[in-house]
Amino acid sequence: MTTLGYGRTMDFRTETVVGLAAQIRRGSMSAREVVGHALERIDRFNPTINAFVAVDGDRALAAADRVDAMVARGNDPGPLCGIPIGVKDLDDAEGFVTTLGSVAHAGDAKATSNSVLVARLVAAGCIVLGKTNTPELGWKPDTDNNLFGRTLNPWNLDHSAGGSSGGSAAAVASGMVPLATGSDGGGSLRIPSAACGLSGIKPSLGRVPSGGTLAPDWHELSTKGPIARRLSDIVAALEMVVGPDPSDLRSLPRAEASWTAAVDEDPRPPVRVAWSPTLGYADVDAEVLALCERGVRHLEELGAEIVDVGSIFDEDPVAQWMTLSGTYNLRTHAHLIGTPDWEQVDPVLATIIENAQSLTALDLVRAEDTGHLLNHRLVDLFRDVRLLVTPTTASVTPPFALGGSGMINGTPDINWVKFTYPFNLTRSPAATVCVGRSSAGVPIGLQLVGPQHGDLVVLRSAAALEQAIGFADLPADPI
Repeated sequence: MTTLGYGRTMDFRTETVVGLAAQIRRGSMSAREVVGHALERIDRFNPTINAFVAVDGDRALAAADRVDAMVARGNDPGPLCGIPIGVKDLDDAEGFVTTLGSVAHAGDAKATSNSVLVARLVAAGCIVLGKTNTPELGWKPDTDNNLFGRTLNPWNLDHSAGGSSGGSAAAVASGMVPLATGSDGGGSLRIPSAACGLSGIKPSLGRVPSGGTLAPDWHELSTKGPIARRLSDIVAALEMVVGPDPSDLRSLPRAEASWTAAVDEDPRPPVRVAWSPTLGYADVDAEVLALCERGVRHLEELGAEIVDVGSIFDEDPVAQWMTLSGTYNLRTHAHLIGTPDWEQVDPVLATIIENAQSLTALDLVRAEDTGHLLNHRLVDLFRDVRLLVTPTTASVTPPFALGGSGMINGTPDINWVKFTYPFNLTRSPAATVCVGRSSAGVPIGLQLVGPQHGDLVVLRSAAALEQAIGFADLPADPI
């Protein structure tokens, strides 16, 4: 927390993004003050948490001065003017190397332009501070790599911050920045948001475009989006970044209705909500299940009829998801096989990529077909209900002592994220809302999944649940 002039204090965890931008726009707070506070928090706490892997404070302060000069002239720098952001290190930000969390890319040239997502946030007035940590190629739910090391969870430094957007989530949860970017190809927005006590959403595939000169890395699975502490701030940022881009073949038309207005004016769940604690194949830790059931009761108190559904899918689609993600990562790293750089690749990732070399085109198409079949199940489900609710993860985000495994009812399980990747295969909008904390003090999330392109029903439901739960705890600053 920073003390400003006139006795004011600033804490990104208790301020809203919209409120901060409004204060900067009317001149009651300067962009330089806000950026300076972010840089101070990073300087104090990033050596411990390791959320940021690159920062350019001088350039950020210069950008803040330009925002303040525009305000002084009576001009409007944008709806998110002066908001400092971190950019996940899978995404291009002008002037920074996009390392992909990989030693092999540490010496790449700096990006000469922003990604579509970052460009749209900057056009709305945001100021890029630097890049946030990610596992190599974003392939696993723990933010750790051989280039920058491990990101710690601000709630319990012995636990993972989740992944693959763990650097961004930890930066927001610890109050280094109020807003950051992420991406989600198997849960990478939802998992770290849940682990770090944030609300979060994976928009429908194509809502936030991934255009540019290169094809998207995980083009059938991954979508990008903002990370913030509250749904209202995420929606405010989404309003700035959703909409088509001609270079993204998957991008969707912009929604006609204002998501901000709909969420602010009428946050509520639909009349009928399906609750599936296992999806038909997943074991869940009892502590996670108890807190998620409490969240479901909140939805019921908000007026939703809860329909218990034991099985949604016949089996865990992890093999099909691995076929797609492994092939996508083979495309990215194939040129390294047999070179000295290959020895620096995460050994588990290296094995996955090597195994992907034996996959055929037919294997890939059949894995894509799985998304169609899973979605057909959801089509049947959503004829009767309008929202599906599950745990976000099967266990609490793992302690590092377990080597990446979660603990499910006393048994270590490497696949503690069984609930997220099916909805990448189906391209569904899916959110997470914090329903409380575990006995280890680590937050736990409840996942809300909507029908195809039903982002608004997910956002309205998540906002209503967030308000009903009123989770306001803050992690202690690391010593």
